[in-house]
Amino acid sequence: MKPADDPLADYKSLVQKGYDRIATEYAEARQKEADGGLGLLTEKLDLQARVLDVGCGAGIPIAFTLSQRFEVIGVDISKEMINLAEKNVPNAKFIHADVMSVDLPMAYFDGVVTFYTVFHLPREEHKELFRRIHRWLRPAGYLLATLTKENEEPYLEDDYFGINMYWSNYSLGEYEEMLTEIGFRILEVSSTGHGYSETHETPEEHHPLILAQRG
Repeated sequence: MKPADDPLADYKSLVQKGYDRIATEYAEARQKEADGGLGLLTEKLDLQARVLDVGCGAGIPIAFTLSQRFEVIGVDISKEMINLAEKNVPNAKFIHADVMSVDLPMAYFDGVVTFYTVFHLPREEHKELFRRIHRWLRPAGYLLATLTKENEEPYLEDDYFGINMYWSNYSLGEYEEMLTEIGFRILEVSSTGHGYSETHETPEEHHPLILAQRG
């Protein structure tokens, strides 16, 4: 790992091009079924509720699972990931875009999920991301997000599926303060794993999973 502190570097482009290159390999390494954490959100939504998947990747397992009961829109910065998602989840709608610039209707979604995504955005954008999600949610709508335990300065990992990848995040406590300040009510904080299948060799990880409601 090395610091990602070059003011001239385009780290979003690095993330986009990186996931374009590894889209198929990465998708094959993911779990094919969503773990129980997704139920924190789904048990609160009515049939045909509208759900946004931020950083949807190839659509499996999150968007696919949601699409069995709900109207799903997925957003991802990687075009190759979107191409896979459209094949994997034909009954959902997918948008190739940077979530920080995508134009979505206000107070439209009943729920928003974002799994293993926030830490790929420059952390100075995280608060604005949650503000955008707050605006997109209907009153009393829900956010389910994987976040991080520790505050880490932006860095590059040099062998992420064979490519360089960018990471940037705050601590869980900072995220909780951020969400509360924006107008979310924290309902539950639990934990989930790394989301890879058992056949993919990777160290065990635990990510905070937070369920919040638009106040």
